[in-house]
Amino acid sequence: MQEIKVSAEENGLRIDRFLAEIIPDTSRSDMQGRIKEGIVLVNGNAVKPNYKVKTEDLVTVNERELVESDIVPEDLNLDIIYEDEHVAVVYKPRGMVVHPAAGHTSGTLVNGLMHQLDNLSGINGELRPGIVHRIDKDTSGLLMVAKDDVTHRGLVDQLVDKSVTRKYTALVHGVIPHDKGTIEAPIGRNPKERQAMAVVDDGKEAVTHFNVIERYEDFTLVECILETGRTHQIRVHMKYIGYPLAGDPKYGQRKTLDTEGQMLHAGTIGFIHPANGEYMEFTSPLPDEFEEVISELNRKS
Repeated sequence: MQEIKVSAEENGLRIDRFLAEIIPDTSRSDMQGRIKEGIVLVNGNAVKPNYKVKTEDLVTVNERELVESDIVPEDLNLDIIYEDEHVAVVYKPRGMVVHPAAGHTSGTLVNGLMHQLDNLSGINGELRPGIVHRIDKDTSGLLMVAKDDVTHRGLVDQLVDKSVTRKYTALVHGVIPHDKGTIEAPIGRNPKERQAMAVVDDGKEAVTHFNVIERYEDFTLVECILETGRTHQIRVHMKYIGYPLAGDPKYGQRKTLDTEGQMLHAGTIGFIHPANGEYMEFTSPLPDEFEEVISELNRKS
């Protein structure tokens, strides 16, 4: 259960938008579903998704009841980087969807987790057991996985507080002249293309820091550090400043590298263990296909 007090700055927002902006890894449609299920209360009372929150309202978001899942555990030989009784850190390969959805009912990270881990948290419902945050299908890298609900809440709180370390390696089009920078631009649904995100005035707060690792003739290798975690954040932000990700079919250039997806790797994840208070950080090297592209660029330089 989460309890959130509405501030004066948030007065007048629709409750579905208000919650989607505060709770990580959610959307307005997801929040609308929870509100209609009656597990979201305002001052102890059920409301409709179009309710406009008022200053000092106390919004309570209860957990979904666990139901038996239809997800079939699959032996996908996932690389579990770390595991204890509360939390796991897992490597998601490029091309794998994180959790089941329309069109992806098998072969997802969740299918593999259910085969390899004994317990998974249930806060996110039957289709997303253990999933605290996500990365895109064609992004490789590390994810935190919660094995119980207390741990799940603790990790989500750290995402809300922006205290989780999330570092990505990205290859972008163009040669960035400065060594580092910060992109602070709100992200929301692209009004011209509802399946894409964009920098929009009424979007959610989004902050990305970047450092240049290496420059090539037509590309730049950068480290991106997330302060917030919006959908497609790095892909949208780098396009916004004129350096779209190489290989990105949605936000990249029409003429780009033939890499079957964006060149983006979630290489470092760090967090405070909710059970013992110890800071833990894990890293994963670039996948072979990413290294091959970098080696080719080095040969041409």
